[in-house]
Amino acid sequence: MAGGTPQALEAQILQAIEAADSAVALESVRVDAFGKKGWLTQAMKALGALEGDARREMGQALNRVKETTQTAWEARRDALALAEMNTRLAIEQADVSLSPRPESIGMVHPLSRTLEELLAIFATMGFTMAEGPDIESDYYNFTALNIPPEHPARQDHDTFYMTPDSTGNRKVLRTHTSPVQIRTMENTKPPIRIIAPGRTYRSDHDATHSPMFHQCEGLVLGDGITMGHLKGCLIEFCRSFFGIADLPVRFRPSYFPFTEPSAEVDIGCRRESGTLTIGDGGDWLEILGCGMVNPKVLEYCNIDPEAHQGFAFGMGLERLAMLKYGIPDLRPFFDSDLRWMRHYGFMPYDVPSVHLGL
Repeated sequence: MAGGTPQALEAQILQAIEAADSAVALESVRVDAFGKKGWLTQAMKALGALEGDARREMGQALNRVKETTQTAWEARRDALALAEMNTRLAIEQADVSLSPRPESIGMVHPLSRTLEELLAIFATMGFTMAEGPDIESDYYNFTALNIPPEHPARQDHDTFYMTPDSTGNRKVLRTHTSPVQIRTMENTKPPIRIIAPGRTYRSDHDATHSPMFHQCEGLVLGDGITMGHLKGCLIEFCRSFFGIADLPVRFRPSYFPFTEPSAEVDIGCRRESGTLTIGDGGDWLEILGCGMVNPKVLEYCNIDPEAHQGFAFGMGLERLAMLKYGIPDLRPFFDSDLRWMRHYGFMPYDVPSVHLGL
């Protein structure tokens, strides 16, 4: 025992604790004083050599030393920990005067915004959305839509065909979303009111055409559906989409194998100095095709054309986006150019949805 007395041992331990200037040094003091071979532990073991009152008095004194020195050690440990934390805070503190790191803000693609707006408009008219596969059979893509074998769309130079299967049949990348209408009529009884957006594929590529593009088609089928319903629906859509309450809309006779009679829809516009302005201007611009569902198409779907009538329409989403937002070229839609996105993109809170409306 240092100095031969409990008081001397206590002074020695307290001096070592006070001299410890780090957590490592303080831990070394703990081992030297309280460890298995420490000063206080050895003094406790020496009690066995004493007798009677001497052992009791020495034991009580050593217990007081142990209590005092352990309390002092814990206090020194906490003080060193606080000092270390203060040192780290002083070194690692953030300089709030620095400018923040530049962060790019994500934008919504104009095609996505166009689709959301279109869906929101038709949702207010009671339409629901339907989807189908991108790879279709010849039957759903052509035959059931009354497209004859000699039609140009069936030729290899216009359509992407897959490798023939074991029976010689070739799947096709759908050239329109009309197969969704056939599948819906096969599996759903009238009345039907659906909108079918999706990717479509055609062998064409220039400033206004792309091998892959997006279409949105609609189908309404029920009792007593007339051309008047078709005109009312599409006039309301055109005026809502372009935000012009008195937008001129006209229907021109046309031909599509799957509708009869068929029509193309034009909207009023004005062309001046190489610019196009949507609205009343004495000129016209075609934006979509439509018509009453051909009775042969209904028969393919096992629907009695004498009992049910309907109308269908289809439009290109890229074309609508280009017209509304003044985008001159179709190809950058698929270039993933962030500069183009920053120019034509939209903030997320500026995009309508089926849930939030327009």
